[in-house]
Amino acid sequence: MSQPADSVLTMNSWHMHPRAAFDLETTGRDPLTARIVTASIILVDGRGGILEHHEWLADPGVDIPAEATAVHGIATGTARTHGAPAAQVVHQIAGVLGGYFRGKIPVLAFNARYDFTVLAQEGLRHGVLTPNPFPVLDPYVMDKHADRYRPGKRTLTAMCGHYGVLLENAHTSAADVMATLGVAAVLAERFQQLRRPAPELHEHQVTWALRQAQSFEAYLRRQDPDAVVEGSWPAIAS
Repeated sequence: MSQPADSVLTMNSWHMHPRAAFDLETTGRDPLTARIVTASIILVDGRGGILEHHEWLADPGVDIPAEATAVHGIATGTARTHGAPAAQVVHQIAGVLGGYFRGKIPVLAFNARYDFTVLAQEGLRHGVLTPNPFPVLDPYVMDKHADRYRPGKRTLTAMCGHYGVLLENAHTSAADVMATLGVAAVLAERFQQLRRPAPELHEHQVTWALRQAQSFEAYLRRQDPDAVVEGSWPAIAS
């Protein structure tokens, strides 16, 4: 007796298999110039049990602006005293993520365009080869596609509140990684269209992210004809 199509679809979905999540806290908002301050990567099994947990504190090699410290709590002195050299941290992050991608394990990142662009730029800065990010899953892009007309903010904090996911110590990389995993799991349970194999869902997100950027750009151009919104995903091309 064959299984129902929706049951087969669910069993093949990314959320039934091991996946990782990745987050950075940095020196600024521009992913082309921001330096890594902290990083977290967590690998979970198909049921969400933690298999690996990686944490880094880096000395970014530059002063950490007060505005960035206000977000993640790491000041320049702390990073210089206790942080590992930035090149070492970038090399280790690239190694962990590269291993997952080679093993076809998807990596989740909330607003992936930011984190993977920062990592790629840091790789160029320090002479470290960073992996091609594939497959990547981005709850920010997925949520905007699956529930596009919902009013309100789409920050990680707001989405945790909307979907009932616990978020403690927001804007620490470890807390944000756990929240990203939680939000993504709820999205997969709630929206059947997001229950796909990770490589397939990655390709859909490339299209969704571009369309979302084009829509937002059109909105902004009502007031500013020169407004430009980046549409590349999961990273800005170097």
